[in-house]
Amino acid sequence: MMWLSIFEAVAIAAAVFAMPAFAGKPEPNASLQDLSVTTAPLTVSGVQASRVRHSDADARLLTVSPFNPSDDATFAALKGITAQDFVVEAVLKGVPIDNTSTARGFVGIAFRISNDLTRFEAIYVRPTNARADDQLQRNHTTQYISHPDYPWERLRNEHPGKYESYVDLNADRWTKIRLVVSGSLARLYVKDDAQPALIVNDLKLPPASGGIGLWVGPGSRAYFKSLKIAVKRP
Repeated sequence: MMWLSIFEAVAIAAAVFAMPAFAGKPEPNASLQDLSVTTAPLTVSGVQASRVRHSDADARLLTVSPFNPSDDATFAALKGITAQDFVVEAVLKGVPIDNTSTARGFVGIAFRISNDLTRFEAIYVRPTNARADDQLQRNHTTQYISHPDYPWERLRNEHPGKYESYVDLNADRWTKIRLVVSGSLARLYVKDDAQPALIVNDLKLPPASGGIGLWVGPGSRAYFKSLKIAVKRP
């Protein structure tokens, strides 16, 4: 096995990456390559993307368009980047779109996006939940979804607490996340913590190569300050 830089990944974007799982651990020798998130070409689905200056940094801003989407297909896929198994590191920030919104600043990473943009999986955070006074609300800080069959409502109703978790976040600050995906396994690490904040052992889509993108939820503004990717191939 070998790690593939983002530049090599672009050159073989149509390839399918079949490999054994990481056994739940981040690959220690993954060579993460910087991708200029502010200038990278995107294919948008239900969002508007713009370049902005935010919190003393250049960033990519995603907002949902229209304001009230009918589903979770609200993301911007990175053109030319596909993978089955990969590591993504992002520095991001999510906030409600305004002071009247009840949204939680939903922001995260979409992956294994189908060519027609109709199927994907995502792991995201709800930053304003992290320091709520209600413990149950805190327990909904991270979330996994699989579109279109497994939105968060279905997963929460059928498997309470299994596909979401608590992690401490400060909604006013940039947050570093690391997402490790292999086979049917996904691990979300936050703020350089050694232990994952969220573990998903049974990703709902069959393992297959697909796109990687930036994800935002309704009523939220999602800012992406940096993005690093490593793709694994046989």
